[in-house]
Amino acid sequence: MSVKVYIPCDAAALSVGADDVARAIAAQGGDDVQIIRNGSRGMLYLEPLVEVETAQGRMAYGPVSPDDVESLFAADFLAGGGHPLGHGLTEDIPYFANQERLTFARVGVIDPLDLADYEAHGGLSGLQAALKMTADEIVETVLDSGLRGRGGAGFPTGIKWKTALAQPDGQKYLCANADEGDSGTFADRMLMEGDPFCLIEGMVIGALGIGADTGYIYIRSEYPHAIKTMRQAIDLWENKGLSGWNDDGTPRFKLHVRVGAGAYICGEESSMLESIEGKRGQVKVKPPIPAIKGLFDKPTIVNNILTLGSVPYILANGAQAYADFGQGRSKGTQPFQLAGDIKQGGLVEKAFGVTLKELVEDFGGGTHTGRPVKAVQAGGPLGGYIVPHGFDVQMGYETLSEAGAMLGHGGIVVYNDTTRMTTMAKYAMEFCELESCGKCTPCRVGAVRGKELIEKIEQGEEVAANIDVLEDLCDLMEEASLCAMGGLTPMPVRTAMKLFPEEFTGPMKTAAE
Repeated sequence: MSVKVYIPCDAAALSVGADDVARAIAAQGGDDVQIIRNGSRGMLYLEPLVEVETAQGRMAYGPVSPDDVESLFAADFLAGGGHPLGHGLTEDIPYFANQERLTFARVGVIDPLDLADYEAHGGLSGLQAALKMTADEIVETVLDSGLRGRGGAGFPTGIKWKTALAQPDGQKYLCANADEGDSGTFADRMLMEGDPFCLIEGMVIGALGIGADTGYIYIRSEYPHAIKTMRQAIDLWENKGLSGWNDDGTPRFKLHVRVGAGAYICGEESSMLESIEGKRGQVKVKPPIPAIKGLFDKPTIVNNILTLGSVPYILANGAQAYADFGQGRSKGTQPFQLAGDIKQGGLVEKAFGVTLKELVEDFGGGTHTGRPVKAVQAGGPLGGYIVPHGFDVQMGYETLSEAGAMLGHGGIVVYNDTTRMTTMAKYAMEFCELESCGKCTPCRVGAVRGKELIEKIEQGEEVAANIDVLEDLCDLMEEASLCAMGGLTPMPVRTAMKLFPEEFTGPMKTAAE
């Protein structure tokens, strides 16, 4: 009887040779092994992670290279034998064991494109519960759970759905925003590649709740594996009739994948909708909001992948079961993504309330280089910086805001003491300059002027005067930009200036120099 060996097909694992490892194990193991390509467990520092199914559970080995395969077989790893790359039972690895996995419960566990495997691990339970409920009951359940948008805005999902449900019957749309462009983030991609049916189930439940018959998943073009997996998963789902059938034989809820062209601004919901319509991705003035007048001028819900991926758990287990996780108005869990100069980079799903110190030091293990941490940027390229003496902050929407940062999409990027903070502040302005849709002047022109001001400060040119002008410019961008692109760009600039004022006094050297 062959032994099941799990080797991820996740893009992160593929980038470090997972396919080569799979071929080497298949070649040496022959009929003794059954290779299953699963998603990543999220311990990216151990990829390619090879798991072997034993009587005790799955035994983990990693990071494995093709050159390690011969020694693994010699150590009888198919029976869980000891090896220098062995980590024991996967579930017992502290990095993994200390998480609360709700949204990512199946990622890395199942074959992503096996519906039977999905159902055997709790999939479809949420949909089955939703089918016994009215639309109002579905929406109220999501509202009572306290689920908020995981894309960064943190708006209550139930209120958004309630607004769309209240619109007159007729054409409505549900869109999943997978234009994951924040630096250091990869949770959307991991869920789509590791558990695509979870997203689909969440979207079908959402469609039942608001009365939509058409859905779009907008995926950035840089995610070819996610695009391919989602398209295959949609075909499998529809062929099984899990969205129901119309009289003409078409799915009652029809899903489409749309591929973005690399514009960061299309992560903003109105820009994304413009792109789906075939137009240039530009921000639209609100009101009206998309829930009232969105895609093709019809009521439209736009939710992040992680938001929709949380819905099946909520419907299957009840609103209170989800709300019992977290703190204050930050309910449930958040998949945090550890990147930058971090020893143990990867994905950590924890209930809100976990501290930044726990994430960076306990899970992340400090810096990969061994150098001191200088600052952490939370919330993506437009998020604020937090220094080590502020690492006791609890991770939540309100608590991070009070600390001058933001949750964003859950990205955490670690920088060591060689980082020049004027360079990072300038990068924020450059990023906005490159990615602005160009519609509003504060964002389009402000980012260019901000970059120029920081360059003058770096050169020691009229430093005090230019800092005053930079502060005024930040005020203007925050208050007058049409969307968060320009409105949030000042956050990393201002936190860098506040926390490292000595670096904004002219030419200086970093610790490495």
